[in-house]
Amino acid sequence: MIVVGLTGGIATGKSTVAQMFKRCGAVIIDADQLARDVVRRGKPAWREITKVFGERVLNQNGSINRHALGTIVFHNRRKLRQLERIIHPRVAREQQRLVRGIAKRAPHAVVVYEVPLLFESGAHQRVDTIIVVTADRETQIARLKHRDGMTRTEALRRIKNQMKLAQKVRGADVVLDGTRDKTLVKKDVRQLMQSFRRSPAHL
Repeated sequence: MIVVGLTGGIATGKSTVAQMFKRCGAVIIDADQLARDVVRRGKPAWREITKVFGERVLNQNGSINRHALGTIVFHNRRKLRQLERIIHPRVAREQQRLVRGIAKRAPHAVVVYEVPLLFESGAHQRVDTIIVVTADRETQIARLKHRDGMTRTEALRRIKNQMKLAQKVRGADVVLDGTRDKTLVKKDVRQLMQSFRRSPAHL
């Protein structure tokens, strides 16, 4: 089995690329979904978040209001680090549990772990190869405005709160341009899948 870390900046096209890999037969593990799972109401992370950030980050039904929490942490780097210390270790354990399960069921699988904070969370140490999806800043801003209704200022703040894309690219084994024509990106993904299936880690 081979585990691929798929990352990039916000709104660079990671999820689109992940879906392309899925259509080529890869097993996708979505870190954002894992993060949502570990903070479900009543779970230890939910209790810690409520204790640290207060009930202002809860919806009426008691679930975490991700928008309210995001507004707090993306204005305060210290609070962002607090949140990451609560969530990252739990997401890591869940990812490892899922990978072990996949290894038992499908020992020759290509697993793509889609994780925005691959380097920041230390997850790059648990993958065999790293793919970084890039986009120019204006494309990121335009996508965030269209997709999430952000203002330009909000979009820039989110982008600047993440590790610089250039830094992620330096840690990459493969770089994909998330602004290219999707047909060309699909071709790249198909070729990558073929190479992963031929790799020593997979055989």
